Amino acid sequence: MAGLFDKQADFYLDARPTYPTHWYSMLAALTPHHSLAWDVGTGNGQAAIAVAEHYEQVIGTDVSEAQLKLALPHPHVQYLHTPLSIADDELVALIGGENSVDLVTVAQAVHWFDLSKFYSLVTHILKKPGGVIAVWGYNDIVVSPLFDPIMKRFHDTTLPYWNPNIQYIFDAYKTLPFPFESVGLGCEGKPQLLDMPKELSYEGFLRMLMSWSAVITAKDQGIDLLSESVVKEFENAWGGPKLIRSVIYKGFMLVGKVKL
Repeated sequence: MAGLFDKQADFYLDARPTYPTHWYSMLAALTPHHSLAWDVGTGNGQAAIAVAEHYEQVIGTDVSEAQLKLALPHPHVQYLHTPLSIADDELVALIGGENSVDLVTVAQAVHWFDLSKFYSLVTHILKKPGGVIAVWGYNDIVVSPLFDPIMKRFHDTTLPYWNPNIQYIFDAYKTLPFPFESVGLGCEGKPQLLDMPKELSYEGFLRMLMSWSAVITAKDQGIDLLSESVVKEFENAWGGPKLIRSVIYKGFMLVGKVKL
């Protein structure tokens, strides 16, 4: 998957929604200490930088070097490339050792992970008691009654080109294994549903679609899902290429701590 996200890197920086600042305050209030946080699958560092407003040090890791080259700098954030080949013991030591991390965050990425391996790492690395893991994502975007059915039809055309793990996103993490003790913000099978309002330009919307791994995979196979006619239909339903719209991304979150 790392190679695929390398191809997406240029689109990620400004195409994706920003997560509300109160989410991070909410998570910080759950951990008794605020020394170290680990943002996994950090991408361009959006979540890592927001977490750094509440924690003394944040380590952002990613398997994609291309993504990390675009990561936003912050004095309290250290970015590390962690290839899939890295040994578990080496990764634990790199982050800070066992029982060292107050908060683990994963934004729109945990569904790509080897979950049993990752959850084992989290169990070792989180402080006990008190350490918290939070994973979240989003799937649908709500624009308008005219636009939304067109978006649904386009989404259906992408289905053959997604990695099977995307089903976790389509299910809003309801089917995602999450073997941690609930802290009141979603639990396995019952994620916390959260709306993300955003002011979005038509260009920003298109860039979001261009960053979808399914769109890139289809293009590599010679199929342009964002053909001129599709783009034009989106543009007309949006209300023109210059219009800034208030949209809502439908988010979901699971938060827990290690079961003792």
